[in-house]
Amino acid sequence: NQSWLDHFYLQGFASIENYKIGLFFIFLSTYLLTLFGNMIIVLVVCLHVNLHTPMYFFITNLSFLEIWYISLTVPKLLAMLLTNNKRVSFHWCFAQLYMFHGLGMTECALLAVMSFDRYLAICDPLRYKSIMNDRLCKGLSLISWSYGFTSATIPVSFAIILPFCGPRYIDHYFCDFAPLLKLACINTSLNNIVNICVMGFAIVFNFIIIKIMYINIIHSIMRMKTITRRIKAISTCSSHITVVMLFYSTGFSVYASPKGLHSVNYDKMFALVYAMFTPLLNPIIYSLRNKEVKIALRRSFKLI
Repeated sequence: NQSWLDHFYLQGFASIENYKIGLFFIFLSTYLLTLFGNMIIVLVVCLHVNLHTPMYFFITNLSFLEIWYISLTVPKLLAMLLTNNKRVSFHWCFAQLYMFHGLGMTECALLAVMSFDRYLAICDPLRYKSIMNDRLCKGLSLISWSYGFTSATIPVSFAIILPFCGPRYIDHYFCDFAPLLKLACINTSLNNIVNICVMGFAIVFNFIIIKIMYINIIHSIMRMKTITRRIKAISTCSSHITVVMLFYSTGFSVYASPKGLHSVNYDKMFALVYAMFTPLLNPIIYSLRNKEVKIALRRSFKLI
């Protein structure tokens, strides 16, 4: 029997229900720290003129994105752990699906743009300021956000028209493509192909750009004559490399690995890493490893 379901139930972490109080406080602390850390980055960059550079402009974009990224999944997860209310409406489920993947593909694009920024700063420093002007920065940012949410429209449009006949239980803690498509009444091979093409292109294409940029950066660093210049060049892109490795390693583990290779719980745990803990670590990586941000933070706290 085919029917149009008006709501679903998220199963969450059913296997560790006995620890839900402890998990609630862990996830709540992580969520609040993530909001605080990323908001601090945005405010500090906005308030200090010396940080009004292309690199910090894109870091602000990334921090703003992370605030939305974690806010899409964690509040509902906290409500599930505290009240055991696992019901989500059909429209909210697909809105979350669209926003989550739109933000994810936007982050892929932003990380690629940031690698281009680091490439120009290290490989062509004399023309860096003239090339990476305010207009180009805003243009690249707009392209990244538009690309991410436009790309997400395609797989979501194919998924939302599917007939769902149940059961209503989504084996995840948020609405994602793989567990949602399992509830469809018809063959979803076309949806899987569309998802692989769109998300695979977003991940692989931007990763190739990042790889090309860093091959050129490494080549340029190796040609530098002094160790001091090499260390300075490496330090300017070390934070970005760390974030890229963290984001892509977890993303590849869930979306690029063959289906059936690992359990659903495995996917959930890795989803926690890129959806919750990566947004937490980003402001820490960019602030603790960057002298300019630390100086700006000290000045801000002195004013308070």
